[in-house]
Amino acid sequence: KFILALDEGTSSARAALYDVEGRRVAMDDAPIRSAYPQPGWVEQDPLEIWSAQIGAAQRLLEKTGASPQSIAALGITNQRETTIVWDRRTGEPVAPAIVWQCRRTAGFCEELAASPAGGVITRKTGLVVDAYFSGSKIRWILDHVSGARERAANGELLFGNVDTWLIWKLTNGAAHVTDPSNASRTMLMNLGSGEWDDELLGILDIPRSMLPRIEPSCSVLASTEAEHLGAEIPIAGIAGDQQAAM
Repeated sequence: KFILALDEGTSSARAALYDVEGRRVAMDDAPIRSAYPQPGWVEQDPLEIWSAQIGAAQRLLEKTGASPQSIAALGITNQRETTIVWDRRTGEPVAPAIVWQCRRTAGFCEELAASPAGGVITRKTGLVVDAYFSGSKIRWILDHVSGARERAANGELLFGNVDTWLIWKLTNGAAHVTDPSNASRTMLMNLGSGEWDDELLGILDIPRSMLPRIEPSCSVLASTEAEHLGAEIPIAGIAGDQQAAM
């Protein structure tokens, strides 16, 4: 049996196979491009993120000869805060992914931090209000993509960081999930309850229907559709960013 690790980073997507002794058998990777349409703006193509990640995993299995049935589970680590919004029915992104580095919402966040709501956000999330986090990025997409706010209000749009996007694609839309290590970096999760917070959603004007279900980082969240990797493989872990390296 093997464990398949998917590591979707800011500049590349990697896939690695580990044996029962925890030894890495092999790894494959693919680059991911970033675009800089204005000073301080950073974007990526969500479909390129997906194709890079699934391509790395498929090549890995091909070159190792490992059968898909021999993979006990896969886990995902990802660049956090990077924000993707897509159509619930078609799976088409409504805009480029706004990367964690992007500063386009800095002015809004400075005003929010100086308001009474800024203290509420910090108290409930443990985060200083900043453009780094996903919440203001979601709001920006809803406010600047034509028709997006109305579609979101009607339940037509979904949000996810890269972990959620990859799982949604791997399951052909059957699972819309995340974990606390990603959810806690959105400015929308209450650290006390471990759930999305209606007051925070109201402050940032984000419909709850867009948000993925928060599940434990270490748990069987879903299974991949066989068409992607050759078998239905349990997705059994998510952890965002560098703490996942351990």
